[in-house]
Amino acid sequence: MSGEPVIRVEGIERVYSTGRTAVKALRGVDLRIEPGEMVAVMGASGSGKSTLMNILGCLDRPTAGAYWLDGVRVDTLDRDQLADLRNKKLGFVFQSFNLLSRTSAAENVELPLLYAHGEHAADPRGAARAALARVGLGGREDAKPNELSGGQQQRVAIARALVTKPALMLADEPTGNLDTHTSVDVMSLFQELNDTGVTMLIVTHEPDIAQYAKRIVEMRDGVIRRDEPVRARRIAREDLSNLRDPVGAVI
Repeated sequence: MSGEPVIRVEGIERVYSTGRTAVKALRGVDLRIEPGEMVAVMGASGSGKSTLMNILGCLDRPTAGAYWLDGVRVDTLDRDQLADLRNKKLGFVFQSFNLLSRTSAAENVELPLLYAHGEHAADPRGAARAALARVGLGGREDAKPNELSGGQQQRVAIARALVTKPALMLADEPTGNLDTHTSVDVMSLFQELNDTGVTMLIVTHEPDIAQYAKRIVEMRDGVIRRDEPVRARRIAREDLSNLRDPVGAVI
């Protein structure tokens, strides 16, 4: 791949002070993510993957090192600049969906556009409907979260992450609250979106979920211990067909 990477971090460190003790959560991390990649970040609790995710998501800032997001130097920005960049460049998908329970699917998807000043600001409802159609929820725009299955709620959350056309989608344990079939269904959607050019970084502790990515970055003790392409990558659409019986019913 050529051109500017979506993510470039060099020598990132993050130190937390607890009284007289300094805890190094990240110890000089270097990472590049190119446009169109689908990267899974793995690691046990305390490995540094969540700290890295927070820094890449502009939710925290490094103690040392440099970070560029889609060509913009991030680590020197103040809080307001970080918030503006986060809204323009990033889309977030979380384990718990984080949907507003009393508002419709379309209204949930519109939320990031309340802070946007780009092409979608003039017609947020139209942009929300288009994003919902893109994730297979056309016709469910008026449904409340409690009227949707867990997989459908996660699709609403994915549509919300896509609606601003971000440079990068960050997904933090996106299948953590879903059953096996629904998890594979969500990963099938991620692969479809990635095939259209959406760049993705997925944090997961599940090795089978990581196998749907194109590349795995494994962290341990605040450093990257492994960074390699996925061998024998799983195709979620094919796995979905294997989860159904011959007449098409979900097993």
